Amino acid sequence: MKLVELIPDAEVLCALEPDELGLRMLPVLARWRAEHTTHLSLRNVLEAWIGGRYPGEYSGSREIGIERAIREAWAWLQGAALVVPTTEYMDANGFCGLSRRAEKLAQEPDALRAFAPRRVPKETLHPSIREDVWSLYHRGKYDTAIFEATKAVEVAVRDASGLTAKDIGTHLMRKAFDPRTGPLTDMDVEESEREARSALFAGVIGSYKNRHSHRKEAIDDPDEAAEIILLANHLLRIVDSRRAAKT
Repeated sequence: MKLVELIPDAEVLCALEPDELGLRMLPVLARWRAEHTTHLSLRNVLEAWIGGRYPGEYSGSREIGIERAIREAWAWLQGAALVVPTTEYMDANGFCGLSRRAEKLAQEPDALRAFAPRRVPKETLHPSIREDVWSLYHRGKYDTAIFEATKAVEVAVRDASGLTAKDIGTHLMRKAFDPRTGPLTDMDVEESEREARSALFAGVIGSYKNRHSHRKEAIDDPDEAAEIILLANHLLRIVDSRRAAKT
């Protein structure tokens, strides 16, 4: 297996972000020792793919740009603990191997999808969902993570609006953000915007909280799950701003 077989277009290779290229390199790196006489290292990779003593896979085609892209991808792989120093040769040659996680990712048909956790940075999440939802998402419990994130929105809206435990779901959202009487409604904006915000909150809760109770299929797409979690995260920020405006 050669990298040029996976990415035949040099311009495409140079356009990839370091993480995208790095993950695409993994299947080739996993077979390195079986297909090369040299040990795995950045120097040997560059010689094989760009050229050194012998022509490389991409020789004569944007070599400077390709080398830079590969170096950046290699640095990302090391930073993500996917390429690690080998214990076989403890010297200055820079020989490396793949980590256990990298070996698993190398077998994935879509390593970018399998490397999903990077899509929900922990530090960007609201404090009320930062620990539990982040942990659930990283364990692949997408439906549960979504439920907990939207549940946190429901709890935050109820607390901030002063409504009772009997007010739940979309009814709670419509009541809290009623365009004319809602305790969390921003009366300084146009009525159409007030109505839109009420619909936004009700729509998110109605569409994603308890969705598994009336749908058989579970969300198994990390991208879709991340988008819903970040949408709930945004709603939590809105509730915080409306709570602050009331004080």
